[in-house]
Amino acid sequence: MRAIGKVSIQLKALSIFPSNFKCQIRGHRVSRPQNFTGYESIKQQYRPQIPEYFNFAEDVLDVWAEKEKKGEKASNPAFWWVNDRKQEVRWSFEELGFHSRRLANVLSGACGLNQQDRVFLVLPRVPEWWLVNVACLRTGTVLLPGTSQLTARDILHRLQTSGARCVITDESLAPLLDTVVSQCSSLQHKILVSPTKREGWKNFGDLVRNASSDHECVKTRSDDPMTIFFTSGTTGSPKMTQHSHSSYGIGLTVNGRYWLDLTERDVLWNTSDTGWAKSAWSSVYAPWIQGACVFIHHMPRFDSHTVLETLSSYPISTFCTAPTAYRMLVQEDMSSYNFSNLQHCLCAGEPINPEVMGKWRNATGLDIYEGYGQTETVLIAGTFKGMKIKAGAFGKASPEYDVQVVDEAGNVLPRGVEGNLGIRVKPHKPFSLFTEYTGDPDRTAECYVGDFYLTGDRGVMDEDDYLWFVGRADDVILSAGYRIGPFEVENALIEHQAVAESAVVSSPDPIRGEVVKAFVVLTAEYKSQDQDQLKKKLQTHVKKVTAPYKYPRKIEFVEQLPKTVSGKIRRVELRNKEWGRS
Repeated sequence: MRAIGKVSIQLKALSIFPSNFKCQIRGHRVSRPQNFTGYESIKQQYRPQIPEYFNFAEDVLDVWAEKEKKGEKASNPAFWWVNDRKQEVRWSFEELGFHSRRLANVLSGACGLNQQDRVFLVLPRVPEWWLVNVACLRTGTVLLPGTSQLTARDILHRLQTSGARCVITDESLAPLLDTVVSQCSSLQHKILVSPTKREGWKNFGDLVRNASSDHECVKTRSDDPMTIFFTSGTTGSPKMTQHSHSSYGIGLTVNGRYWLDLTERDVLWNTSDTGWAKSAWSSVYAPWIQGACVFIHHMPRFDSHTVLETLSSYPISTFCTAPTAYRMLVQEDMSSYNFSNLQHCLCAGEPINPEVMGKWRNATGLDIYEGYGQTETVLIAGTFKGMKIKAGAFGKASPEYDVQVVDEAGNVLPRGVEGNLGIRVKPHKPFSLFTEYTGDPDRTAECYVGDFYLTGDRGVMDEDDYLWFVGRADDVILSAGYRIGPFEVENALIEHQAVAESAVVSSPDPIRGEVVKAFVVLTAEYKSQDQDQLKKKLQTHVKKVTAPYKYPRKIEFVEQLPKTVSGKIRRVELRNKEWGRS
């Protein structure tokens, strides 16, 4: 048994199906909306009210806890955590409140943190990560999440730039942090999440056990800073993207109620890493706005078999993961798994290939509903239940934003014309848009052109108002006068059975200026084949399924593609390699 305060981790996982249960491949299952009737009804329903003061812990989580006490809420837990050793943590909203208030007293008491002081949090998918999130809300301290894959240089930059007064991490990163702490004058408190002690660190478990559970939530204005995510671009150091208490705490209603379409009876499993804003989206705010259960499986690394087994063994109704994960899952034999509890599947982070969507539908009977957004926003656009899914498009604009395709001056372009994806910010800036890149007014200003915030992505809007992704502005390839989006070439490649996944970038060419190059990860059965012949076959294949000028004139076979912690392919890394940039 392992304990956090009064919470015990049970060593027995819930088994929903008998061990001899076999899955039968189902026909297509239609996901019917629970909170709306169709896309047009969403636009009519969505009328957010932004009060002067708002705090997610008090105004949302504690309200659900009260409903639990009165028997007015479904019996689902608020939080359900498992790991590979069959350990479990299950908290109701009341228990979540109890433990988070104790931690809030640690932050404001033992650490002496004041409202708007900054807390740097680097933990994997462990229950303490969620407690810190809620405790920071209760104390009005500003949370700065980071990924466990940070280097000493990354940590130093984040601590110095943010001026964080407190850091919370585990034993895997504590030694790394200790190598830079002498250069961080603002850092005053180091808290270690570990059953062991470490010199110079306060122990998380000891602090929480000795803290009172009586805590009064601070009063926060809706536009007060709540969280800061470090986001990397193609140039410059990571930017501090600041969100307010309302931008995520209220703004993510559009995600939870409409895109995820959750109710208090649902169990949502979102696989995002805790250092990515998508974890705030779909593992904290969006599900808890709806009173749904946040399900977490703490895997040391992504494992397709474990994911499929978990979807079969637990009552997960809603599943959201990255396109990369779906690409890996559909390569498995999925016929022996049962997906009867699963009702709604979604993806975000980068475009998903139609070929992968088709394989997933054949195996589960369910479509994958795509969402598009950024750390700086809530859901910008997506496919919603009841909406026709157009393969290759990522849906229609979220009711939160007026999304348009604009030129470099911010002028709206006609349907079918490629341009910059933008969000209208005049005459009124959407409350759910990030506040600023903290401490960097120049890069904040660069995001805005005319009446629009530019996402940095290129796309097209068709006659039915569907949006189609072309690529990051920096990813578009210009070859012999042709504009080529990497995603359409990658879509063509993955339709070939030899391709597990691919990344397409520009490569220098003395005649054409630049040409299309594809980095390809092969499926197991093709790795031993003659590579020169295989390159020719893939080039011929692409010429047949898309415009011939888009085919990759260069192909390199690789074991894996460089990716961000959230699973997005780092095309910038491959492009820099091609162009000899450091």
